Amino acid sequence: MLPRSRKIESQSVRAIALVLFLSGLVFATGLTGLNPAAVAAEEGQYKTGNGIAAYLGFLPAEMVKGHPQMHGGAGRGPHAYHLVAALFDAASGERISDAKVTAHIAPLGLTGQEKTLERMEIAGTATYGAFLTLPGADLYTVSLKIQRPGARVPVVLEFAYDHRNR
Repeated sequence: MLPRSRKIESQSVRAIALVLFLSGLVFATGLTGLNPAAVAAEEGQYKTGNGIAAYLGFLPAEMVKGHPQMHGGAGRGPHAYHLVAALFDAASGERISDAKVTAHIAPLGLTGQEKTLERMEIAGTATYGAFLTLPGADLYTVSLKIQRPGARVPVVLEFAYDHRNR
C-alpha cells in the first residue's frame, strides 16, 4: 500500500494524465483558440481543510462538448468552462465519492454564481463537476462547500483562480 501522500500524488498524476489526453484530443480534432495553459494545473489549485484534500481544475467547455448530456450541456463562448473537483480523505488518501458539493464562483468584489457539482465517474475514478460561464477575464474566488454523509457541518475550501489571461 502506498503512503498517504504518494497515494494522493498517484491519483493526481492520473487526473493530470486525463487532462493531457483530453488536450491531445482537442488539438488532434482541430479545435483552435484554446490556451494549453488553461488546462494545466495552476499553483494554488490544491487545498486541504478539516480532513479533506481537494484539487480544483478549469477546462474549456469545448474540451468536453462531445458529451452534450453531461451536466445539462455546456455553455458557449470564450469563457465557458467545465469546473472539476477531485476530493480525497486527507488522512487516508482515499478518494471521496459520497459527498454533496457546491461551488460559489465570484469575480473579486462581485456576487457571483453558485453551482451544484455533479458526481462523475471516468475510468472508475470519481470527481465532481459542472459547466459554468465566467463573466470575463478577472480574478475569481471559488468556494467549495463539501457535505459528507454523517458530518454535522460542511467543509468549505476557498481557492483563487486567475482568469485574466484566458
